[in-house]
Amino acid sequence: MSPEDVVAEQLAAYNARDLNCFLACYIEDVPVYAFPSGVELTDRSGPRFRERYEALFASSPNLHAELVSRVVHGRIVIDRELVTGFNNTETRAAAAMYEVVDDKITRVWFIE
Repeated sequence: MSPEDVVAEQLAAYNARDLNCFLACYIEDVPVYAFPSGVELTDRSGPRFRERYEALFASSPNLHAELVSRVVHGRIVIDRELVTGFNNTETRAAAAMYEVVDDKITRVWFIE
């Protein structure tokens, strides 16, 4: 599976609010960082990753991320998205960078 395929699969699982499929795209205890600072977002990393998305999927029945653009460079995939239904009412622009190794997302950066 290509890095782009892995990221596309996690986006589809996110939109389906399928926690198990979503988590299967990531290594266990995936680290999540702010970009460009590189600061680890401890409220979203490691064991908190599962908790965060479990709560988000449960509280956001209309959650949907529309892919605006995608850049693929080797094992790095950068997505820009428009997320609607976040926490059930919010709309947000989002950008994330994923590193994919051996068919799993191994690191994530949310672009500030």
